[in-house]
Amino acid sequence: MKYMLLVYGAETCWTPESREDCMRKSMAICEELEKEGKLIAASPLQSISTSKTVRVREGKPLVTTGPFAETTEQLGGYYILDVATEEEALAIAARIPPASVGCVEVRPLDHLPQ
Repeated sequence: MKYMLLVYGAETCWTPESREDCMRKSMAICEELEKEGKLIAASPLQSISTSKTVRVREGKPLVTTGPFAETTEQLGGYYILDVATEEEALAIAARIPPASVGCVEVRPLDHLPQ
């Protein structure tokens, strides 16, 4: 079963040192999952200051700067996993360092009809 883990946290909660430590620990988890054949993709996202939101209204695109909603926590990265059970996905999510200062949302991927 494929799951997406969405990593949320406040961008301001990290010092440069704690961010580097988080990245190092996260990369080690990625390497482990890749060796086990469970990692499909993972990546941190750039700052929300680089984001744009697109809405189409009356057939015309409207592009605004920033995320869709103002919140205290922002989407900071993701993992896409292929694991046997939801419990395994949840256990991996609990190991991801940002879970200790933010949260990790675990959602199964849906299948597109062919």
